[in-house]
Amino acid sequence: MRITTITNWAYGITVVLTALSGGAFILSSRSALEERAAAEQHLMLDTLAEELAVGAEMTSDEARLYVMRGEARHLNAFRADEGEERQREAAAAKLAAQMLTPAEAQALSAVDADAEALDEIERSAIDAYQRGDKAKAQGILFGPEHERFQNALLQTVAHFRDLTAARTAGELDAARARSDAWSLVAKIMLAVTGALFVAVLYFVLRRRVAMPLKRMTGIVSRLAKQDYTVEVPVDRRGDEIGEMNEAIEVFRANLIERERLDAERRADQHTKDLILQMMHRVQACQNQAELTDVIVRFAPQIFPGLAGGLYVLSEANTSLLRAGAWLEPQHSPTVFPAAECWGLRRGRSHYSSGNGSDVPCQHIDPPGVTALCVPLTAQGDMIGLLYLEEREAEALGPAGPRLYLELIAENVGLALANLQLREKLTTLAVSDPLTGLFNRRFLDETLQRHARDHRHDPLACLMIDIDHFKRFNDQFGHDAGDLVMQFVGQTLRETCAPVGNAFRFGGEEFTALLPYLEEADAADLADTLRSRIGSVTLSHTGQILGTVSVSVGVAASPAGGSVETLVTRADAALLEAKAKGRNRTVAASTLKKGLA
Repeated sequence: MRITTITNWAYGITVVLTALSGGAFILSSRSALEERAAAEQHLMLDTLAEELAVGAEMTSDEARLYVMRGEARHLNAFRADEGEERQREAAAAKLAAQMLTPAEAQALSAVDADAEALDEIERSAIDAYQRGDKAKAQGILFGPEHERFQNALLQTVAHFRDLTAARTAGELDAARARSDAWSLVAKIMLAVTGALFVAVLYFVLRRRVAMPLKRMTGIVSRLAKQDYTVEVPVDRRGDEIGEMNEAIEVFRANLIERERLDAERRADQHTKDLILQMMHRVQACQNQAELTDVIVRFAPQIFPGLAGGLYVLSEANTSLLRAGAWLEPQHSPTVFPAAECWGLRRGRSHYSSGNGSDVPCQHIDPPGVTALCVPLTAQGDMIGLLYLEEREAEALGPAGPRLYLELIAENVGLALANLQLREKLTTLAVSDPLTGLFNRRFLDETLQRHARDHRHDPLACLMIDIDHFKRFNDQFGHDAGDLVMQFVGQTLRETCAPVGNAFRFGGEEFTALLPYLEEADAADLADTLRSRIGSVTLSHTGQILGTVSVSVGVAASPAGGSVETLVTRADAALLEAKAKGRNRTVAASTLKKGLA
């Protein structure tokens, strides 16, 4: 039942009980008035009867005193008492007509008759005394007749008093009983009203209103402080408190849902911010190593529940090599054939799940692992792969991570393609296509950079020339000459790789820059190079080309001169080696001082 209904019913019942209590009090008061009136009537009738009896005796006494003493004052008193007795008799007659029962009126009439008879005897005695017959007067007043009438009067007065006492006592008892009854009813009604009021206060205001409101106030306060762990007790009452309880439960559910949505929005915004930061850094990368480092650093922050790796497609487009990994992926090898990935086959993301809903990639071991392969493409060409596997349950479940992964893959693919293209262009710009060595342009840049940044650090230079190279072209053809060039370039690169870089200077001439080596150490390295080149017999298309020899000039800086003259001094030493018969090493320090 609703609180308003209970309150209205309690209010109505209280009003009715209050009205009944008021009516009972009114009736009780009226009964008390009737009781009082009955008591007053009893007292008045009893007093009247007493006065009638006493008045008759006083009149008799004054008459007797007058006939005995003859004093006028007794006669005057007799007459005055007789007048008062007449007034009382008149009042008694009027009262009898209004409030006495027939029996009481008859008794009162008898009292009047006896009093009148007694007065008549007394007046006759006074008349006799006034005529001088004192003895007769005294005989009348003190005789048996006067005594008889006087006793008769007293008896009739006593009878009248008994009648009125009996009647007024009954009326008094009845009025008192009615007053007590209505007073009891009024008290009962008042007690019921008070009990109802207390019940309403306790059961309605305290138990059904105050206590639930206090509990709900605490719940709302905790909800206001974003304490969503508070439990709203189940209260299925069909009143206002129950509705408020349901409203608070809905409010709590809405707050929890909003907090969840806010948390998802914040997490999503954080993910977007991290992706944006990663993309900014990806676009600023100068090489593939920097790109890999950026992805390896940011991927665990963006997707903490996913381990994975960045795979790059080989130049032959046959295999994938893992360039970097994060969170230690365990179910995909470092290198695997490109044909084993369904993502690369299809050219789109491929989801390998443990429930067997789709065919898993062959490079995933065991096949039941949940993983995602996102191919990296640029201009429609496959260049790599983003591989991810779950470290936490349902990490790949939502569509959000897949969407972000595809967005990341698109940007990483473009960046990786740009870096690969840049590396190819850079390689073409600084490399010799025949020997694979750095070209003359990169040699000049290297010397300028050393002169600018490391002018005072040791730097040795080798100038190498293939002896009698023209005979290979003339005798065996230009292809044989190219073979000789490639052999010398490869041997030079392998020999200098631990300590420096090799360059093709032009034609059949080569250069090597050896940082931190003095002239003597560089000369020893030059002798080692000549020995390796001369120890191999070359052949081409079944023809024996024979052995190859080279002449080497060695110069050093800053001990032997400035960096700007380093190549010139080494070239002069080379010319000296060729002039002395070729297949030898000459140091620039052995030449004339003018070359410095």
